[in-house]
Amino acid sequence: MTSKSSAQHLNDLARLRRVRDRIDREYAQPLDVEALARDAHMSAGHLSREFRRAYGESPYSYLMTRRIERAMALLRRGDLSVTEVCFAVGSASLGTFSTRFTELVGMSPSAYRRDAARATAGMPSCVAKQVTRPVRNREARSPGGHLG
Repeated sequence: MTSKSSAQHLNDLARLRRVRDRIDREYAQPLDVEALARDAHMSAGHLSREFRRAYGESPYSYLMTRRIERAMALLRRGDLSVTEVCFAVGSASLGTFSTRFTELVGMSPSAYRRDAARATAGMPSCVAKQVTRPVRNREARSPGGHLG
């Protein structure tokens, strides 16, 4: 790598980290790849390719994983309906939210809400968050499921 391309690569990595940090902070806001790319001074295609290369998944997939992780915490609390949780984490469609939740967690949001309360009863929230974390793309699933 030449020093110019090496410097560009480091610059791209810094921009990608800022995009990821923004997704982590603003997951409940309406975010799309075009707006994220524009703010990072990259094309949407370049952002998507480089983000996938750096983090192993697309920006959209990363955003949805963050939303599902937060939804899991809200569902474990048990005081919000699945629909309220869907909109609280920034999803605009209950159908898309439920489909993605089921893909990542292995059960529907309503089943998770019912089962998670029993499975994590008496557990500190920091431990519950760790043991119920969704499996992200290309990570191995544990043989016994997620809630034990």
